[in-house]
Amino acid sequence: MSLHYKKQNILKGALIYSAGDTIAALLLDEFSFTRLLGMMFIGATVYAFEIPNYFDWIVRKTQFLKGIKATLTKTALAILYFNPLWIARHLLFIKLFSGQFDAIGWNILEIAFWSFLANILISFIANYIIQNRFKLKWRFLGSAIFSALMAIYYALSETFFG
Repeated sequence: MSLHYKKQNILKGALIYSAGDTIAALLLDEFSFTRLLGMMFIGATVYAFEIPNYFDWIVRKTQFLKGIKATLTKTALAILYFNPLWIARHLLFIKLFSGQFDAIGWNILEIAFWSFLANILISFIANYIIQNRFKLKWRFLGSAIFSALMAIYYALSETFFG
């Protein structure tokens, strides 16, 4: 097994994830350069490393499945990755890079849970398309763009579910 951590994913991760979060921050009047730089860092490191490698694992895990079983398994495995704990971690990063240390608490998990539940249908459709219609080399980009849109939703979900 080889691990993927490529320059193109680092750049895409830094730019796309921070762009989505910046839009959310501007909508909420919470923009800060430390948050922008922090989310660029997370996109270029954590997300650029984790996500392509997880998608590669999905391919290997489902390589012998066929038809609807393969399609649904790939989609389900992608949704399992972007679960409430992933959302909570993303919200934690936002709080850390925004300097909102006093806002870090167990309530982030509750917000993440409701956020996940409220968007499960959208997430299913998007992950179905990403996992079953995109070639492996384009999945991180597709996922990053979808996640950037969802980053806007996650940031706003605190207003909705907080």
